Amino acid sequence: MNTFSSARLMAVIRKEMRDYRRKRSIVVTMLILPFMFLIEPVVAIFVVPASSGVSDPRNYVILPVLYLLLIPSIMPSTLAAFTVVGEREQGTLEPLLTTPISQQEFIAGKGAAVLIPTMALTYGVYGLFLLAVEVFAKSVVSSAIFGQGSLLVALILMAPLLASWSIAVGMAVSVRATEIRVAQQLGALASIPPVLLILILAVGVIHPTLAVALIFSIILLGVDVRAIRIVAKMMNRERLVTGSKPSR
Repeated sequence: MNTFSSARLMAVIRKEMRDYRRKRSIVVTMLILPFMFLIEPVVAIFVVPASSGVSDPRNYVILPVLYLLLIPSIMPSTLAAFTVVGEREQGTLEPLLTTPISQQEFIAGKGAAVLIPTMALTYGVYGLFLLAVEVFAKSVVSSAIFGQGSLLVALILMAPLLASWSIAVGMAVSVRATEIRVAQQLGALASIPPVLLILILAVGVIHPTLAVALIFSIILLGVDVRAIRIVAKMMNRERLVTGSKPSR
């Protein structure tokens, strides 16, 4: 049995990154969506009346940050849905599986190749938002936002957990799907639970404090671990190639 090899893992990641560069539609989608989600939070920091105080920072601090969490919730699902069915349609999956790559390396490499650009763009957009707050926002809004530092950190920690959920579901769909378009449409359903969670926090059904964010992070971690285990069970070679369960 092959031991886990970081060299083979990096080879899978590099292959996926090359595929992204060849598919410009994927790159364009990856770049456009995050910046679309940046528009509303940036606009929000300009609409505070100059004479107003921020008695309730939720409208100007928490809502924009929660809105930015849509990036790791929605963006990875489309990429993850392409991981297996895309290889199958291109005829590159079987040659890939004839290499010494193990099941764990295949899953980790495919997942990391989606997670890395997702988190780079997510944190990049977060950084642009905070920079816009520092440079352009009124002092009352800036103080309210940067005064919630612990909550900002907790919500930022939730981002990779939300992305991991979408990646796991997207990969599971990709194994079973027979067409890329169908896989991407079904993969988009993975974003529904995270979006509902963000909506519940945004409308104030549950007030998003630091403690609440940490509790949700722990729950998300447990859900992600379970989802990844389910995906791992699906990733046998026959199912990867055919999209169906192996015959007994």
